[in-house]
Amino acid sequence: MTRQEGAVGLDIRGRIVSAAQVLDDGVVTVSGERINAVRSVAEWSAAHPDSAVPAFSGTVLPGLVDIHNHGGFGHRFDTVDAAQARAAAEFHHSRGSTTVLASVVTGSAADMIAQTTMLRGLAEAGVIGGIHAEGPFLASARCGAQDPRYLRDPDSALTDQLLAAGGGHLRVMTIAPELPGYEAVAERLSDSDVVVALGHSDADFTTFRQALRPNGFGSLVTHLANGMPPLHHRAPGPVAAALVAAAEGNVVVELIGDGVHVDSGFAALAFATAPGRVALITDAMQAAGMPDGDYQLGPQSVRVSGGVARVASGSIAGSTAHLLRCLAWAVQDCGVPLREAVMAATSIPALSAGLADVGDISIDHFADLLIVDDNLQVHQVLRHGQWLT
Repeated sequence: MTRQEGAVGLDIRGRIVSAAQVLDDGVVTVSGERINAVRSVAEWSAAHPDSAVPAFSGTVLPGLVDIHNHGGFGHRFDTVDAAQARAAAEFHHSRGSTTVLASVVTGSAADMIAQTTMLRGLAEAGVIGGIHAEGPFLASARCGAQDPRYLRDPDSALTDQLLAAGGGHLRVMTIAPELPGYEAVAERLSDSDVVVALGHSDADFTTFRQALRPNGFGSLVTHLANGMPPLHHRAPGPVAAALVAAAEGNVVVELIGDGVHVDSGFAALAFATAPGRVALITDAMQAAGMPDGDYQLGPQSVRVSGGVARVASGSIAGSTAHLLRCLAWAVQDCGVPLREAVMAATSIPALSAGLADVGDISIDHFADLLIVDDNLQVHQVLRHGQWLT
């Protein structure tokens, strides 16, 4: 992937769909890395009476924001190889996810600290939007593709080491709230401005609900319905607790939109129950954008067959999707209105992970834009005012 010349003074015309507004025919004006105006064509023409109106380019969306991503195009984030992690990020950038949180999975303490240290450098360089630690404080009964050998109860000392390694760029950490030591670690993370995400949990409804805001520290739920007991009318568990809290406006629930991890009917239920509180994610891993074959997720080997990744136990091991595909699935398969689906892939995940200046088409936001056709296929991607090819 390469960058084309800068987009200083660039005007992009199209149907603009974002959290801020919907303009059937509008113009986004870019100066350097930032957006400096968003106007209707009539407003733009009035401000530029001697200039030709820009050509209509298609539907213009905010650059997508993927807050749960383990890699892609044969590359991984759970590595100490910065070039490999950079390549994974750039693959997703080229597919429209202009902001990506790099997710590390459960491994040895030394490995997780080393990986977080490496990713900190990429975050400081602006290649990734931050770091997500999925583990190691997870329930063994709901470990999914997390390596059970390295699971452990919440540990304040290891938490401090990961915080130090992240240097302020550890944005999200997934924890099971029923484990001993959860509250101390959750409070430590919250005090350090790290989002506490609840997931890979075997908790009952009451325990999970109590750990969510406003009563607890959890403000995000990791891949709703995956890594937790299924919803049942006599044992509602974490799924019901999460949806209730989201419906009340207290938390955001992640939803893997690859069409494999959850059925479209369940996704429709989530969007209907908690409008404005669903964040589409990929949970992508090394095989995203690649053919079937053998891959790696953390310490575990993964076999991809028919586009579905699984570890030896049979558990699904992340997805092979990119986020625009998840957005299209939400619209085309789940019946979610376009603007609501766009927000679920942009402004909602950005806000839930504490990411500033991304996820919307607004003045002073980064000039991160995605031009798509009527079938939500990508045509062009602008990241920080630069066209990607």
